[in-house]
Amino acid sequence: MKKGVSENIVRVKGIPKLTEAQCENLKRLAERPDDEIDYSDIPEITDFSGFEVGKFYRPVKESVTVRLDADVVSWLKRGGKGYQTRLNAILRREMEKNRKAA
Repeated sequence: MKKGVSENIVRVKGIPKLTEAQCENLKRLAERPDDEIDYSDIPEITDFSGFEVGKFYRPVKESVTVRLDADVVSWLKRGGKGYQTRLNAILRREMEKNRKAA
């Protein structure tokens, strides 16, 4: 069973809410079967060489508690605000290196 249109709408800061007419139009479109979609004016993509994989990927963050050496935390904080982001980037680089090596 399909979800209601309002359940699929994501609010984006700075973008105005949809009007009732827009919501009704989206609801009608969502109820139509996929085989009624006309793709004749959309060219088929066959060359994917310029595509960037993961460009808009944002991993889900998870809050954790870790115990780190004081000098490591001090070194990270010396870079100013964003030390947790830097720590995450360092860990991600290591994770990617290990994935490629495996």
